Amino acid sequence: MLAAEPTYLLIDTAVVGHLGTIPLAALGIAVAVVSLLLVIGDFVEYGTTGRAARAFGAGRLDEAHAEGVQASWLGLATGAALLVSGQLLADPLAHALAGSDAAVRTQAVEWLRIGLWGLPGVLLVLAGNGWMRGVQRTRQPVRIVLTANVISAVLCPLLVYGAGMGLRGSAVANLCGQAVGGFLFLRALEGPKRIRWGLMRAQLRVGRDLIVRNVGFEASFLVAAAVAARMGAAQLAAHQVGMQLDGFTSLLLDSIAIAAQSVVGAALGGSDAVAARRVAWRIAGWGWWAGLAFALGYAALWWPLPHVFSSSPEVIHQLHLMWPWFCAVWLPAGILFALDGVLIGAGDVGFMAVLTLIAGLGAFIPIDLAALHFGWGIGGVWAGLLAFYLVRLLGMVLRTRGTRWQVVGHVAA
Repeated sequence: MLAAEPTYLLIDTAVVGHLGTIPLAALGIAVAVVSLLLVIGDFVEYGTTGRAARAFGAGRLDEAHAEGVQASWLGLATGAALLVSGQLLADPLAHALAGSDAAVRTQAVEWLRIGLWGLPGVLLVLAGNGWMRGVQRTRQPVRIVLTANVISAVLCPLLVYGAGMGLRGSAVANLCGQAVGGFLFLRALEGPKRIRWGLMRAQLRVGRDLIVRNVGFEASFLVAAAVAARMGAAQLAAHQVGMQLDGFTSLLLDSIAIAAQSVVGAALGGSDAVAARRVAWRIAGWGWWAGLAFALGYAALWWPLPHVFSSSPEVIHQLHLMWPWFCAVWLPAGILFALDGVLIGAGDVGFMAVLTLIAGLGAFIPIDLAALHFGWGIGGVWAGLLAFYLVRLLGMVLRTRGTRWQVVGHVAA
């Protein structure tokens, strides 16, 4: 299921990439802005999974379903607020990221004016994924997300090329898929639909730490995008391709982490700390082998794959410069993402928030700024990402070796 959205984004990137360097760079800016806005929205997914899983493990199925209802209410409200904020901030954020490139900035804002209307649907999809994973219902969200993304993937080339809408067609295709996904997850909700303020406040407390964690992510990724933009349109376009491939692969690896969230949360909810610890290290091993497989697979594709996303010789050259670093990040990422899932399932998000800020502010951002200052190019930008992963991996391994994350029992509102 996690592969569906990034697969669509890869299709979107490939379709837009053949419009030229400027539209592809503009899409990169637009995606960065949307990611920034969603910093405060991810908690309705990841926070809900851990809480619903604990309730499920403790035999409180009605409570687990109630977590989904409250997360959906929060998703709708948050999505509406992000829509309004995004429309107000689209131009200044695009200007800050694109720098002096007026053509890239203009097209990025055009995309955002349309694409931001899909944010309420995105938040409903996140909430639906979260509670369904928590109660170990995995097939229905797969069908919903695939349906939504197939609609987007089919519409994208038809609107971009067939209807002659260009980059705006990509935004409309996104909006349609997100609206369908949100509607289908609303229909899937079970139990009373009333607001339960106690549960909602508890979700917001978990959300606070997840938002801080996401701020660390997005501040780092925004600096990386801004640095790439100041290196040139070709570098920014290559960075956009790299980030979409990164998102695609990260969410494939996250499928292992999601299993950890659900199983670890259920084990701790059922007061079985030994099983939770056993699952944690088993999943970390799976993550290592998956990360190694992706590193080797992408290394084998270093020459042909960039041509799928762009026909510009300048962009392809920058992709080839980026490629060794892109392959290297998957060696630590496999274990890291698996342990992310373990600690999210355990509800240990406060530690994760602090660690992410340390890795972003202490490694990723300084290296990217140095890459701009010293002229290290696109490889320097991605060296920052590799350092970000390595610092977080060290912290996660040390944390998981201890016992402070193993809090057992159902966590009430």
